[in-house]
Amino acid sequence: MAGDEDEKHYLGHRQRLRDRFMEAGDDALADYELLELILFRAIPRRDVKPLAKALVKKFGSLAETIGARPERLREVEGLSENAIVDFKVVHAASRRLGRQSLQNRPVMSSFKDVIDYCRSAMAYSDREEFRVLFLDKRNVILADEVLSTGTIDHTPVYPREIVKRALELSSTALILAHNHPSGDPTPSKADIRMTEDIVAAAQMMGIVVHDHLIIGRHGHASFKGLRLI
Repeated sequence: MAGDEDEKHYLGHRQRLRDRFMEAGDDALADYELLELILFRAIPRRDVKPLAKALVKKFGSLAETIGARPERLREVEGLSENAIVDFKVVHAASRRLGRQSLQNRPVMSSFKDVIDYCRSAMAYSDREEFRVLFLDKRNVILADEVLSTGTIDHTPVYPREIVKRALELSSTALILAHNHPSGDPTPSKADIRMTEDIVAAAQMMGIVVHDHLIIGRHGHASFKGLRLI
């Protein structure tokens, strides 16, 4: 009898949460409530509110939970493999929406969208990634590629490989981006030296580096804005 009452309670809670989301939108819901909505499909017959709250407590936010690596998510007791797959689908969809919003238009006229896209793709990763946006002569994106992935505070970058890839794509300009998993987007001395090396190698082949963005959890740094390029 108690089990039937519990089921009636969480089913009612699920419907009320769905209704509130559809009527008021995502701004009306807390991070853990949006996670609940995702978890409903993967875990159909259980109260998932405690699990959603545990995820936010462990990872810090909705975005950090969705962006966490599968092996980190598997550390959370009660989180099913189906739920992890759903999280990764949501994360991939958000990245693709951001990338498609940049396609076929000059990125230098919509630079906020570039930053927003890089944040959605990289800000919550717990490993450093080095990404390059390869642009044509109209500054439209030809390709968006992660060229290297490293550790929590280092990723290997080879200027010659970046220039080689740019030539393969007939790219005439680049935007560089990498993340700082520590959260602090302040450029390090190593970041500055590496950027100088890439700019010098690119210039030799007539390729322009428009900017280098460092993405942190709570902000970003622009080498162009800091007059480091």
